[in-house]
Amino acid sequence: MARKLATDLPLLLGNQLCFAIYSTAHAFNRVYKPLLDKLGLTYPQYLVMLALWERDGIPVKNIGERLFLDSGTLTPLLKRLEAADLIKRTRSTEDERQVLIALTSKGQALREKARTVPQAILATSACSITELSALKNDLLALRDRLDAALGDGAAFATRGLA
Repeated sequence: MARKLATDLPLLLGNQLCFAIYSTAHAFNRVYKPLLDKLGLTYPQYLVMLALWERDGIPVKNIGERLFLDSGTLTPLLKRLEAADLIKRTRSTEDERQVLIALTSKGQALREKARTVPQAILATSACSITELSALKNDLLALRDRLDAALGDGAAFATRGLA
């Protein structure tokens, strides 16, 4: 086995913040999957539904900005939600280029079933709300600093930070 030098430390997998975040995201996906299967949703679909439960009848562009998804990823996802009768897509009467996304009655009703998801995630994490909230805030601050370093003004504008 090769001897590890101090200069190798930055290249060790276990020392990578990005890998810790990546592997944690995979763990989250494994926890979310059975919960969302009961709702008939994938994780990206769940995110769209969360955005719509927060504010219904919004343009596709707004959803994409909130979720950091481009239209090539978002459009097929929205089509599947529409096929499941959870949302409806309509053209804006003010600007026909704009497609508005609204919840159907089935999509609105799904909100009640989804109320158990955050509680289950909290319980599975074995963390307090305070701990998870602090971690979330730290990750958002890191994301914003990374966006700023890349000159990603669009990301700031979507969060009202520009």
